Amino acid sequence: MADASLNALIEALRRLPGVGVKSASRMAFHLLQHDREGAQHLAQALQQATTRVRHCSLCNTFTEQEVCPTCLDPQRDATKLCVVETPADQAAVERTAAYRGRYFVLMGKLSPLDGIGPRDIGLAKLFERALDGVVQEVILATNFTAEGEATAHVIGETLKQRGLKVTRLARGVPAGSELEYVDLGTIAHALVDRR
Repeated sequence: MADASLNALIEALRRLPGVGVKSASRMAFHLLQHDREGAQHLAQALQQATTRVRHCSLCNTFTEQEVCPTCLDPQRDATKLCVVETPADQAAVERTAAYRGRYFVLMGKLSPLDGIGPRDIGLAKLFERALDGVVQEVILATNFTAEGEATAHVIGETLKQRGLKVTRLARGVPAGSELEYVDLGTIAHALVDRR
């Protein structure tokens, strides 16, 4: 029978998405058996991140400063605001190097079945930012899930009623794919959204 400290480590690792009992046990045993220095480094990094990282006061992403470097960058186009669900989604858009505007990170998506409503993802703060008189276009880059689509719809309808230009990421057949292997929903959306 394992000791309480080992069980606590396994349970802590299980909190990570996609990590079950077996994976958490494997990670815990590896760290303790082969990489105690790595375990110490991981513990210190987690401790430091949880005490230093907070939300940007403008875009809501993770940062150590009051305002994140992206929001402070004078080279960014302040007339465009890209709305994403998570900081990971923001990082994915940034890696494309195709977008040079500003962001707003929702830190979630609407999900009535899970009890997550507009207040839980900070829509009031988004609307305040989008309607600041500087933003001219809001690009909705939420995920193409039922919740992401619902979130984009609510945001889009609210901002359109206030006279703001609202666009949505295009969806379609991925580059380099063969049609016979693409799911039918993607093909259908690609046909409807063709240009």
